[in-house]
Amino acid sequence: MDLLLSLLDFVLHVDRHLMAFVQAYGPWIYALLFLIIFVETGVVVMPFLPGDSLLFVVGAMCGVGLMDLWLSLGLLFAAAVAGNQSNYTIGRWIGPKVFQWEDSRWFNRRAFNQAHEFYERYGGVTIVIARFMPFVRTFAPFVAGVAQMTRRKFTFFDVTGGALWVGGIVTAGYLFGNIPWVKSNLEKIIWALIVVPGLLAMFGAWRARRKEAQQLAAAQGR
Repeated sequence: MDLLLSLLDFVLHVDRHLMAFVQAYGPWIYALLFLIIFVETGVVVMPFLPGDSLLFVVGAMCGVGLMDLWLSLGLLFAAAVAGNQSNYTIGRWIGPKVFQWEDSRWFNRRAFNQAHEFYERYGGVTIVIARFMPFVRTFAPFVAGVAQMTRRKFTFFDVTGGALWVGGIVTAGYLFGNIPWVKSNLEKIIWALIVVPGLLAMFGAWRARRKEAQQLAAAQGR
């Protein structure tokens, strides 16, 4: 429980924690940030790390000269791309082992084939959009690997999504993060960065399930 409370405090007050780290350890902040972004995107069991809010606060800190903007952009972009590649590779490694199970309690080949087809057709857009959705961005590359999305296609959209995510949010923090109103409402903004994309993801999943149920009902009624 103490660990969860500490993690929640770090997520909601990431600006204070990063400021304290910069003051105490200086350039080591870049290694810490690289590690956090890599782990959040590269380890499927770590979806709760503060990716969006972290990027925004980094941009704000760059805006007041506490960190270097271009170095931050380059390192965080590299961490985001490498993390997704790691997660995808884990999924690819697990996938062939799962294939051996055929239909069982734990594996449904029909569902797998549908996932593979979906990722080959729409997976690129999914990988890019998932970058901006907490939790979803951690699982999307893993599922792409399990679904055997081709590495070449995945890498293209991984790099594209990583550039848009890191570049967009860090730049937003750089331009707007030090505006007095933004600074005084940063905790609310952080909550919005967590909750709003999550609600959108849940709504999208609900619509997809509803559409699938309607199609199934229509097929059975024929």
